[in-house]
Amino acid sequence: MVDKINIFDRHLLLKRREKASVTFHDHDFLFKEVATRLVDRVKDINRKFPLALDLGCRNGLLSNTFSELAPKKIGTLVQADLSPGMVTSAMLNTGLCSLVIDEERLPMGEGCLDLILSCLNLHHVNDLPGTLIQICQALKPDGVFIGAIFGDQTLQELKQSWLQAESEIDGGASFRISPFVDLQNAAGLMQRAGFALPVADIDTINVTYDHPLSLMHDLKGMGETNILIDRKRIPTKRETLLSAVKTYITQYSDNHGRISATFEIIYLIGWAPAKNQQKALKPGTAALRLADALETKEISVEEKV
Repeated sequence: MVDKINIFDRHLLLKRREKASVTFHDHDFLFKEVATRLVDRVKDINRKFPLALDLGCRNGLLSNTFSELAPKKIGTLVQADLSPGMVTSAMLNTGLCSLVIDEERLPMGEGCLDLILSCLNLHHVNDLPGTLIQICQALKPDGVFIGAIFGDQTLQELKQSWLQAESEIDGGASFRISPFVDLQNAAGLMQRAGFALPVADIDTINVTYDHPLSLMHDLKGMGETNILIDRKRIPTKRETLLSAVKTYITQYSDNHGRISATFEIIYLIGWAPAKNQQKALKPGTAALRLADALETKEISVEEKV
């Protein structure tokens, strides 16, 4: 038996999110933008959802976005978060039922939900395949999961600035930015979790700041600072911080002197298996040839060789 390897300190995550819950509304712009894009994807599905779960609700911003853009799409929305402080904030902001739930150990029974949503919440789960399996099992047949997670290009500028600064000043780099999943692996995880007809697509949101320290302040306010178990445990040298800031400004400033921060967002959509769902045709059973549709000549592998 292989022991599960944890890379995130979930106790520290809870502590950081609890602290962020007090002033999260001052730093939630990115989550609001992604929530809007999630709601647009739900609106594209031609059905209503009697019972839905917002997994990682933070201050209730996704519920408020539904109230503004699609008020009749969901019958009952249950909010859930790892942080009791966030749950309290969500209840105060929305008046909806809100629960403290650990994403790694979902308490729902099988086949009880019509829709599960997650807005930038699953990137700090140690066992993401296991959590996706639990989500799929909690859905009713033909129920839908729609989630947004950070992609692997997220905060690439900050990551490179820290790597260069620590290599020059400290003689070696440490882990500063969490590892994020890429698009191909995200799609594969959905298939492994048992979702039918999984789809993954990607957006890039570029945010500008007047200074790298403003970005770091926002990340702290979001509760998104470093929680890697293998993080450096000693205070950062002032010289190293100044070097990282200088590198960031030098390499990633625009013509107006503002620095850019990349947030790559991967959107995941999958259905719980059901007997009446459409299924992909087996290879070789198509009624039409792609070459005919494109009005071109079909070239076999042997001919190409």
